[in-house]
Amino acid sequence: MSQAPASKAASSQNFQLALRLALREMRGGLSGFYIFLACIVLGTAAIAGVNSVSRSITDAIAAEGQAILAGDIRFEIDNRPATGDDLAFVEGLGDVAQSVNLRSMARLEDGSDQSLVEVKAVDDLYPLYGSLVTEPALDFDARHGLIEGAYGAVVAPVLLERMGLSIGDRLTLGSETFEVRASLINEPDLLSEGFAFAPRFLVSVDALEAAGLLQLGSLVEYVYKVRLPEPATYDQLQAIRDEARADYTDAGWAVRTSANAAPQLTENIERFSQFLTLVGLTALVVGGVGVANAVRAFMDSKRGVIATLKCVGASSRFVVMVYLVQIGIVATIGVLIGVVIGAIVPFVAAVFLADLLPIGSGVSVHPGALLLAAVFGLLTALAFAILPLGRAQDVPATALFRSQGFDGAGWPAKRYLAATAVTMVALAALAILTSFDRFIAIIFLAAIAFSFVVLRSVAVLIQWAAKRSPRVNSAALRLAIGNIHRPGALTPSVVLSLGLGLALLVTLALIDGNLRRELAGNLPERAPNFFFVDIQSSEIDQFREIVATAAPEGDIDAVPMLRGRIVGINGEVPNPEDYAEGRWVLRGDRGITYAPTLPAGTALTEGEWWAEDYDGPPLVSFSAEEAGELGLGIGDSITVNVLGREVTAEIANLREIQWESLSINFIMVFSPNTFAGAPHAWLATLTDPSLTAAQEGQILREVTNALPTVTSVRVKDAIDVVDRLVEQLAVAIRAAAAVALIASILVLSGALAAGNRARTHDAVVLKTLGATRSTLIRAFSYEYLILGLATAIFALFAGGVAAWYIVSRIMTLPSSFLPDVAISTLVIAIVVTVGIGLAGTWRVLGQKAAPILRNL
Repeated sequence: MSQAPASKAASSQNFQLALRLALREMRGGLSGFYIFLACIVLGTAAIAGVNSVSRSITDAIAAEGQAILAGDIRFEIDNRPATGDDLAFVEGLGDVAQSVNLRSMARLEDGSDQSLVEVKAVDDLYPLYGSLVTEPALDFDARHGLIEGAYGAVVAPVLLERMGLSIGDRLTLGSETFEVRASLINEPDLLSEGFAFAPRFLVSVDALEAAGLLQLGSLVEYVYKVRLPEPATYDQLQAIRDEARADYTDAGWAVRTSANAAPQLTENIERFSQFLTLVGLTALVVGGVGVANAVRAFMDSKRGVIATLKCVGASSRFVVMVYLVQIGIVATIGVLIGVVIGAIVPFVAAVFLADLLPIGSGVSVHPGALLLAAVFGLLTALAFAILPLGRAQDVPATALFRSQGFDGAGWPAKRYLAATAVTMVALAALAILTSFDRFIAIIFLAAIAFSFVVLRSVAVLIQWAAKRSPRVNSAALRLAIGNIHRPGALTPSVVLSLGLGLALLVTLALIDGNLRRELAGNLPERAPNFFFVDIQSSEIDQFREIVATAAPEGDIDAVPMLRGRIVGINGEVPNPEDYAEGRWVLRGDRGITYAPTLPAGTALTEGEWWAEDYDGPPLVSFSAEEAGELGLGIGDSITVNVLGREVTAEIANLREIQWESLSINFIMVFSPNTFAGAPHAWLATLTDPSLTAAQEGQILREVTNALPTVTSVRVKDAIDVVDRLVEQLAVAIRAAAAVALIASILVLSGALAAGNRARTHDAVVLKTLGATRSTLIRAFSYEYLILGLATAIFALFAGGVAAWYIVSRIMTLPSSFLPDVAISTLVIAIVVTVGIGLAGTWRVLGQKAAPILRNL
């Protein structure tokens, strides 16, 4: 019974003594730990900053949910207004503000110019929450009332600039004239409305009805926002939402509460945050290699101290404890610095994101995000420090006094291997458990682990090739090749240090380059010039005549379009929440069509197409990808509600759709007899690569002036919007890649620093034997050049394969290798490797021989 307390007391005394010795050794500063510290700070700050910004945004969305939604509850129905019991249910909840959203063409009164606009029609209750800010400030009647033959409109400043308008000028929308009464400064529910391709055009519901844009087949969203009589809790809001979904299944509405005001934005932020966090974790793991190198170099510099401690009776465990305490203290300092930087990031981000996202009012310090980053940082430091520490345990004092380091010490004791494995598993588990999408996190971590194995194999291959290379006449080159494969060579450290960061940089650069190439060149060349939406059946012949006259060489593709909602799968009502993928197909109305022949841009994967004169039971062709996500196959039945009529059709075949062609395609294509005689609108495209910008403008004016209710979308304008969005995302991605590359450079610096002691001995011995400084510089330059070139080739191959898979298989876009990325990668790798290598070697070459020779 007395042995246990005695053992605990001895352990306590040992720890206290180890702490005292560790603190005493650290009085001289953090020399030898600067690379270690930088790696931990960089990775921790990246993870803390990304997660803090993400939580600031999501917290602000949650806190300002009512203002962002402009209501407590939002009901959205596509292409038809709420009626009967559905409308009565909504109106029975509280005050209801109705709005109608659609896209249309606004044009000058003389027809000389026009622009696509996002029309939003509101009533006098809008907004129920938040503030609509206009310049000048006007009440509802002054903003939207009918005055001197024109309704009022509030428009986005960009529309005024684009069309050269001023307050008081007039525009035509549909069949009505509108006067610009004010410019739109703040739209409270903008974030909840989703992505907009065009400037906002705010009018009244009465004005929109008078404009004649609400026609059969028009793509319209009817939105009903409710302000409850009393403040509601989260559970009360969820109960109302669940009741609306369960008891009014035929309503076809999407219901959202203020507790989840902008779900798509929140989800996208969380997904992007996960991506950046994983990239930050990559930087941290890459930095972990730097930690290992730094600890190895530090332990190598302490050979004499360790030998002395062992000679005076210190156990190996005690020695390890002393330096583990030091490393823990330095890691804690690095983590604290990184956490402080991460805590500051949201306040800096708020300045740049204030006009885009609701982050300004909700910015604060987020302890959870900072704690997560701190745990990541400490686990990484511990995981990569244990093995270099453990290697020193079983080395006898005499060997430490005479050897140059721990390179020949072999693997450490099993307990150190087990401790490393446990911390690595804990690090991976933490990354997976805290990820938005755990599957992606698992794939990402598996890829990192695989990359480490591959990089180690590449290093072994380089050493094998160097060892078996033919003898060369140049003494400097012969020495460089020998340095690559000798025991304790820098090859594994350099390849591992630079390879992962460079491969990540190549991957992101190729993805970004291929996307830009597609958006700027390939896609516009394949895509139609225009999409024309909401063409009524009575207008289709006139439309064809106008376009054929204006573009006689153009290819006009027009198809009938209806709107339908899937209300049954194999006789059962589907719940979108039951499907991990493809749920968007079941939410709201989808565009559908009918066709006697297989549409262009598609290919059958299963089944057969029906005969052109088919007149049997309704059949439907379904997109193969979405069918797989919904678990559908040949012979299954789909029930759709079209114009209030339910139609059940059997799946006759599955199609692979080439969405990237931007041609007209639908998830569901029915046999022609399914909707015989049903009223519908038309969707059309015009493709003519020879058209100039002026000719496109002329076509746009002629169609808009003759058919004011037809919405014309110039594809190039839409691609430009997407290109700007990709550019904004690319900035963040490049910043993340830069963090990983900086981590790689730090690690490379640490790896070269770790080998400087051995380099010093080599240089002194070679100089003593007659080698000149220039010969040694050439030898080291050749060595670094070969290693940098080999690492760059690996990074190009690995990054190229990863980018090809992402672009061609996930994004389903054409992928090509970009020479400029290859050249820049080679230059970066060679400059960084040779530059950092020579910077460290220059100091080595200046060492005096006598002190070194005395210790050999």
